Amino acid sequence: MATALATAAPAIASEPAVVPYIVTGDAIAAPLTATPGDAARGRAIVVQRQRGLCLLCHSGPFPEERFQGDLAPSLAGAGARWSAGQLRLRLVDSRALNPTTIMPAYHRIDGLARVGPAWRGKPVLSAQEIEDVVAFLVTLRD
Repeated sequence: MATALATAAPAIASEPAVVPYIVTGDAIAAPLTATPGDAARGRAIVVQRQRGLCLLCHSGPFPEERFQGDLAPSLAGAGARWSAGQLRLRLVDSRALNPTTIMPAYHRIDGLARVGPAWRGKPVLSAQEIEDVVAFLVTLRD
């Protein structure tokens, strides 16, 4: 069991930039927020190239989106392949599972290399955005 003790200056007044989490095995079982994730908001993050950046590397069941990536597994069926906790860890810090992955850590700020000055000390996605994306990905069963 590994514990991440990630804290930093607040990204917004009511939420720390990075919330503490506990990795158990290959998952972060506990949600990062008390507010349940919203699948519709999560889908919007996944398909928005300027926010989630997911489709730069992944493809999925998004027929309206052109130029989906092929560097990483398809997101189709993600909810059938992984639990919410497993998806959460992959988003928060995929290097915990694969140290050589090219997937960025979406909710980690320590130990990163080549981070632009404007983004230092800030996670790519807030804890609530991670929960929204997880809520969406678990719906992808086919």
